[in-house]
Amino acid sequence: MNKREDTPKDRGCLGAVIFFILGLGTLLPWNFFMTASMYFNNRLNTSEWRNGTITTRTEYYFDNWMNLLSQLPLLLFTLLNSFLYQRISERIRIAGSLVFILIFFILTAVLVKVPMEEDMFFSVTMATIWFINSFGAVLQGSLFGLVGLLPQKYSAIFMSGQGLAGTFAALAMIFAIASEADSETAALGYFITPCVGTLITLISYMLLPKLAFARFYLDSKSKSYELEPSSQLLPTETVEGCETTSDPSNCSVVDGNPNKAANCVNEEEGSKQAFLPLQAENTSTQKSSVLQVFKKIWVMAFCVTFVFTVTLSVFPAVTVDVKTVYGGNWERYFIPVCCFLTFNMMDFSGRTFTLKLKWPSKESRWFPALVVSRLIFVPLLMLCNVQERHTLPVVFSNDIMFAAIMLLFSGSSGYFVCLSMTYAPQLVEPKDAETAGALMTFFLALGLSLGAAFSFPLRLLV
Repeated sequence: MNKREDTPKDRGCLGAVIFFILGLGTLLPWNFFMTASMYFNNRLNTSEWRNGTITTRTEYYFDNWMNLLSQLPLLLFTLLNSFLYQRISERIRIAGSLVFILIFFILTAVLVKVPMEEDMFFSVTMATIWFINSFGAVLQGSLFGLVGLLPQKYSAIFMSGQGLAGTFAALAMIFAIASEADSETAALGYFITPCVGTLITLISYMLLPKLAFARFYLDSKSKSYELEPSSQLLPTETVEGCETTSDPSNCSVVDGNPNKAANCVNEEEGSKQAFLPLQAENTSTQKSSVLQVFKKIWVMAFCVTFVFTVTLSVFPAVTVDVKTVYGGNWERYFIPVCCFLTFNMMDFSGRTFTLKLKWPSKESRWFPALVVSRLIFVPLLMLCNVQERHTLPVVFSNDIMFAAIMLLFSGSSGYFVCLSMTYAPQLVEPKDAETAGALMTFFLALGLSLGAAFSFPLRLLV
């Protein structure tokens, strides 16, 4: 992106802070419901006395259903984004989604204090998860498009905020447990936290247009200067001529006279615009078809799908049921620390590590081989001390073994996902990078949905 001399600076890094908060806010719904697994399972899988014995009423498989109903909206709205985003303005999509997410978080917090029959509570919670993640999917897609208009480092800042959303949720759960309040009060405090976080995210978005730095990139006039295609800067016949010749000089002059280039601008605007010479690699404005782009990036599409399929098939549906061999206070902290906090911190570390090292290369056959090798984590985690279990034996009962497997499992997940998403646009020409990104987003969502679906039979297999 070409830079004008009058580009305003991001004073006080306020723009960076806002986009970090926006990134954090996009994944709050998924992470806060996932990390609250113990609260929901304790409220759903209650026991009752029957004929002098304790029996469990119903096994709801909350984590499996939560996984599936969280990821399906992302896949659905990834497919519908071209239809939805062209008909609803960006401000309504983002602000409206945040308002509805806030409403559903408030509803979830209120339900903590409302006695409810288990089946009804399960149905209301599943409906809440579906709708809150649907609005989260719209919010995430819209913000990815928004941050794409700014310099590249703001995309990295936005994704850093997303990467820390899980850690934020895990720490909120740990602090709620450490408060030593009763379980109901602790759950209420836990769900009030994302309400405050979502409200701060909404306020941050509303403040964004107040920044001169943001207005420069997001304002329609600024975007037309920075991103206007050549067909808007040149007459139609001139652009067509550029597409059929390999001489870039033909794109910067009209009738062989460079002074006439300024006449390509619509005179009715009454203002002079600088003419940006076209580079040789941009002489062809026609994008490749989706199939042609897919043929170039299919390995990376497979990799990102496979990584998330493996990850979501056992996390959190299987890992959340691992029990510690130690009693006492540690039992309350075991899953929040060894499962959720460990996963989110190592996933973020794996993504960050790609800034220092990118191995294997995008052309290497080792890359898809290493991605497929992550399949070994599925049986390893299933052989940990998962309770209740019906088929497989417990091989790794020790807490340290479970924590070590989780470290490698989560670190490799973040590392290979980030590499796949980074490599894909590099395998196509610049004009097809947007198509490659859209395809990779679809396959990312597909992997999440497949993983959530496979979590059902895998949990039953244990």
